[in-house]
Amino acid sequence: MPACAVGGGSGARVPFGVFEMKRFFVAAAVILAALGSKSAIADTGLNMVIEREQASLNAQPGSRFRQYLKSFRPKPKPVEVTYSRAWLDEQPKPEGDENFRCLSEALYFEARGETVKGQFAVAEVIMNRVKSGRFPNTLCGVIRQGTGKKYQCQFTYTCDGRKEVIAEKQAFERVSKVARTIIDGVSHELTNGATHYHTTAVRPSWSRVYKRTAKIGVHIFYRHNYRTASSN
Repeated sequence: MPACAVGGGSGARVPFGVFEMKRFFVAAAVILAALGSKSAIADTGLNMVIEREQASLNAQPGSRFRQYLKSFRPKPKPVEVTYSRAWLDEQPKPEGDENFRCLSEALYFEARGETVKGQFAVAEVIMNRVKSGRFPNTLCGVIRQGTGKKYQCQFTYTCDGRKEVIAEKQAFERVSKVARTIIDGVSHELTNGATHYHTTAVRPSWSRVYKRTAKIGVHIFYRHNYRTASSN
C-alpha cells in the first residue's frame, strides 16, 4: 500500500511548527479580545460606582461631607506646646463653633494681660468645669452661668453691665489660639484639676476653704473638695 502524504492536495509537506504558530496567534487574538471586552465592562462598572458615590456625596449636608473627607486624612502629629507668644504666633489661624468663640472671649476679657501660660491655665479651669458634672456641660454654659444678675455670675465680665468690646485684635487672635489648643486637648495639665481661680489682687472667702493647687502669673488656682472627672 503506497504511503499517504500528510498535507494539502498538492502533496507538499508543511512543517509542523507553522500550524502551531497559527493556532497560537489565533488563540492570543481571542484572549486579547475577551480581555479587552472584560476591561471595558470593568471600567464601565467602576465609572458607574464612582458616579453614584459622587452623587451621594454631593447630596450630603456640608458637615457630613467634611466628616467623610476627614476620615481619609492622616492623623495630626503631636504638637509640642511652648507657652510663649512666639509659639502662639506660629500657629495657624484658629476656627471653631460657638463654644470655641465663648472660650476665646472669656480668655480675652479674663486673661489677655496674663502670661501665655497663665492664659492656658485659665482656659484649663473652664474646661475642668465642663468635665466636673457640677457645672454646665458646655463651654458657653459654664462661661455664661449666672449671667443676667449683676455681679452674681461666674465670670465678672458677663454681668458687670459694661459692653463687651474686643478692641485688641492681636490679643484676641492669640487667646483664640489658646482656646483652640485647649479644646483640641493638646496642652498639658497645669492646675492639677482646678475649678476656681482669682487674681493676687483679691482674696475671696472661698479661697480659705478650697484647696490651692497652683499659682501661675497673677492668678491663684483652687480645687473644690471634690475632684473633676479628669483628675480622679
